Amino acid sequence: MSELTLFLVRLAYLAILWIFVLSAISVIRTDMYGARMPASAQPRANKPGKQPKNPPRRRGSPTHVAVVEGPNAGARADLSQAPILIGRGPDAAIRLDDDYVSTRHARIALSGDQWFVEDLGSTNGTYVGAARITQPTTLALGIQVRIGKTVLELRK
Repeated sequence: MSELTLFLVRLAYLAILWIFVLSAISVIRTDMYGARMPASAQPRANKPGKQPKNPPRRRGSPTHVAVVEGPNAGARADLSQAPILIGRGPDAAIRLDDDYVSTRHARIALSGDQWFVEDLGSTNGTYVGAARITQPTTLALGIQVRIGKTVLELRK
């Protein structure tokens, strides 16, 4: 082999090694701090003196989301504080002590008069019933949402 070929092989190997190291660091950062949200999806600060508008309550509509199975069974969050962030992070409305849950794992939000659950790019996924979701999915009373080893559902 010529010296030029050997030099190019070494350079390519070094580049591949750095790509691997940087991608591993990116995965670790995402798991620790959560995925970056686009500016259009970030919540806007309310103007001073204005209170956030609570969603109108209809008869028979859910009032809270509760953890029914898992290490945090009994935990709950009031849906009037929507959107509800679920994960291991300190900013989560429902903090889960589950090794299979990401820092910012899923979100439950109201759109129109229906509740939706959305996976926020978690590693292990979010399941509605037995199906893994890849886009916002409609929720109703009693439908189970599985995140890691934890099961949640909307309740009155």
